[in-house]
Amino acid sequence: MAKAPELIQVACPCCEAELFIDPVTHAVIRYKEHVKPRSMADIETAVQHFKGEAGRREDAFKKSVEQHKTHSDVLSKKFDEMLRLAKENPNEPPPKRDIDFD
Repeated sequence: MAKAPELIQVACPCCEAELFIDPVTHAVIRYKEHVKPRSMADIETAVQHFKGEAGRREDAFKKSVEQHKTHSDVLSKKFDEMLRLAKENPNEPPPKRDIDFD
């Protein structure tokens, strides 16, 4: 009886699981899931982490509101600058848009 070939052990780049592949059939014979380490060492650390989340969300929201308030001013300035450049150089072709590159 012929000796069975050794299985090839490969680590999955996506999920980090260990795959055991048969070199003859090129099939995954078995796998071992990657054990993820605990993200929080204890309950106290987790509670402190989640208490800080509310403040971070509030800061991100305030920043988003401020950006939204100035968004129309930024667009207006960009338009004025592009219009000025177009008037200074009337023979220059217009700038390429994202959809023009296809």
